Amino acid sequence: MIYGFYGGKIMPMHKGHLYCIDTAAKQCDHVTVIMFVGGNDEMLIRKTDPSPIVSIASRRKQLERVCALYPNVECHIVDVTELKLPDGTEDWDAETPLVRHFVPHMDYVYSSEPSYGAYFARAYPEATHIIVDAERRTYPISGTLIRAMQELEEQKQWMV
Repeated sequence: MIYGFYGGKIMPMHKGHLYCIDTAAKQCDHVTVIMFVGGNDEMLIRKTDPSPIVSIASRRKQLERVCALYPNVECHIVDVTELKLPDGTEDWDAETPLVRHFVPHMDYVYSSEPSYGAYFARAYPEATHIIVDAERRTYPISGTLIRAMQELEEQKQWMV
């Protein structure tokens, strides 16, 4: 069996996430997708953007719908609210055992971020980091861009 792992905030689910999950599902016998909730970035975003698309319930529903498309993909939600370094930033090393609870072994870890490579090599030394569409050429979208576009649309209602 070939095992894969993909994780992220998923704020909100978009075609880039789907593309990464689809890639993993095609390359692995079993894929575990984890949505992390309660991290610093998420808390900052949710303070300034109360829209439903970034709520945990909405993101969970989106993730579950996507994972249900694949018989070899399972999804989990992991709360990292309490896992902070002294400076208040996220402690990814403290998150690793939570991931390992659901993914004790992985052959591949998927992301679209080359900068995650050093962490993945340390946290999941047995896994090869598969970078999917880092340049966002296949799907030129990100959660940040979606949230910015939504904010512009909301602002238009006040324009004359």
